[in-house]
Amino acid sequence: MRWLTFLAPLLLLVLIACGGDDGGSGTAAGGSTSSGGTSSGSTSSGGSTGSSDYAVPASEALTATEVGQVVAQAAAQAHQSGDPAVIAVVDRVGNVLAVLRMEGAPATATIPDAPNGANIDIQGLAVPAEAAAIAKALTGAYLSSAGNAFSTRTASMIVQPHFPPAPSTAGLESGPLFGVQFSQLPCSDLASRFAAAGTGARIGPKRSPLGLAADPGGFPLYKNGVVVGGVGVLADGGYAFDGNVLDTDTDADERIALAGTLGFEAPEAIRANRIYVDGTQLRYSDSTYSSLHDVGGTTFAQVAPTLGALVRVTGYYETASLLAGTAYGAESSGIRPATSSEFSDTDAFVLSDGSGANRFPIRAASDGADVASPITSAEAQALLEEAFAVMTRARAQIRQPLDSRAQVSIALVDTHGVVLGLVRSPDAPIFGTDVALQKARTAAFMSSARAGAALLADPNADVAGFPAKVRAFLADPTALTGAYAFADRSGGNLSRPYFPDGEVGTPNGPLSRPIAQWSPFSTGLQSALVLTNLAQHLAYVTGASAADTRARCSFLPDVASGENPLQNGLQIFPGSVPIYREGTLIGAIGVSGDGIDQDDMIAFLGTHKAGQRLGTLGNAPSAIRADRIVVAVNGTGVRLRYVNCPFAPFLDSSEQNVCEGL
Repeated sequence: MRWLTFLAPLLLLVLIACGGDDGGSGTAAGGSTSSGGTSSGSTSSGGSTGSSDYAVPASEALTATEVGQVVAQAAAQAHQSGDPAVIAVVDRVGNVLAVLRMEGAPATATIPDAPNGANIDIQGLAVPAEAAAIAKALTGAYLSSAGNAFSTRTASMIVQPHFPPAPSTAGLESGPLFGVQFSQLPCSDLASRFAAAGTGARIGPKRSPLGLAADPGGFPLYKNGVVVGGVGVLADGGYAFDGNVLDTDTDADERIALAGTLGFEAPEAIRANRIYVDGTQLRYSDSTYSSLHDVGGTTFAQVAPTLGALVRVTGYYETASLLAGTAYGAESSGIRPATSSEFSDTDAFVLSDGSGANRFPIRAASDGADVASPITSAEAQALLEEAFAVMTRARAQIRQPLDSRAQVSIALVDTHGVVLGLVRSPDAPIFGTDVALQKARTAAFMSSARAGAALLADPNADVAGFPAKVRAFLADPTALTGAYAFADRSGGNLSRPYFPDGEVGTPNGPLSRPIAQWSPFSTGLQSALVLTNLAQHLAYVTGASAADTRARCSFLPDVASGENPLQNGLQIFPGSVPIYREGTLIGAIGVSGDGIDQDDMIAFLGTHKAGQRLGTLGNAPSAIRADRIVVAVNGTGVRLRYVNCPFAPFLDSSEQNVCEGL
């Protein structure tokens, strides 16, 4: 398992961390129904077409001078506190605008060992400090929006085995974004890569060298209430997470990064500590502005080259000079408003290539060799339209002010994982774009007849061992052969270090590491699938290899030439459902960007409404949904879950239990 050890001094790897996807605020969204599905009494979609339900973020971006100010303020704080640091700044779509290395800053950051010391995956490895700083900055930018400002401390809180994480909370369920740290991966086919110049050079969303980060020391940056980027800091030589939110930490990385936000602070009303998930207040920062040295307004000329210098980072920041950010929503950012020919709702945004072409236009499925009646382009259009319409009615769970509309990304795939369309609302958090696609592909893969055989064919023996674990755990030798429909919530149940989720003293799910070995850096099948990709990428970033990892996560066999079913990785928290036609799997839809129950509802109810509209497809037949599976645990039967929907989710009606009975 430790075949990567030879790269340990170089490794730059993926981290922990968080997501924005599935938290929930203390809005009236309330509780959720359990598994099953849609509501027999739900109203028609009601989403508006041709009218505006959302405000488009103003066109704001960091100037090169402002980027220098952010770096300089952080460096001045680090200097006065005696903690030399590596400081990174990115724009909202992940372009790296500056990386400063101060004299005396650590060269690497060490990932914690496994709890039992038996390290696996990337546990215990040292990664480049620059990579850690970039991942933190990107996390702050990607998890935030005009309605919520999340930091890497927020991310830490929502990716651990218990929520909230603390010694006294054992027995509670896992964090709502459990597993989101393994998104925005350097191997993702959705994430854009660095380009030196020319059309499309600045398009996003960009990938992260370490996925999303949960190590405190990363914050979003705002101008006039609009998120324009993030700042990340590595000074303490560690890349970890906060396992106890009941105390207040003194964290050098966090204090230095907070100093960088002076003049670019997140609006106080939308910071994570103003948002509640199931009644639990999220954390934003253990450091305060009043605790900082007087560094506001420090200029770049005052700190460079006196305290440090800008440094290149292969694959991320090739020119050591201060760069201006790209305004989100512009063609050059890679995320822009959809045209009327691309999508029917005028609120929709799409991913673009920098030259005006939609990267993921609505299209028909490509899996006709395996599926008798594949999804047509008209059906793809209807599925995305109906899911988008449900979103426009839904009450947001992680946005302020209360009673805001939900904002998410929605991805549709066929059974090969090929994207049949991807749309998002104007201000949905960026992280959800990659995650929505991960969720859709995961549901399609886990529900397919080929899942078990594909895992067995992976060249990594660790990956190939998981089908046997699943079959033994479920007492079903035919598991992972398409007999059951798995939503992401179902597969997520099997991916927790406790089963049932959070209950101490129970065994781990078969797709998870045992709790004695588990950490946010080694989750189980999810992390094992991309271990080789991460090793290849780290070797490239550190100069040990001239070749980068390919834009394709995992080494599962292709389902068709150039088509990998998990091309941007596996995701293990809720927000997707498979799609069926007369009992046959034909694709899946994934949703990410708001509360996990909201994500579930938009995927499930959107698919149901598309089925009502078309009469040709819909959700999985109830008889084959994974919530029909009961697992014997310590003499008790535990049922898997399929979807959970908010109790009273809509802004325009008082409907309750909208997924019940469908």
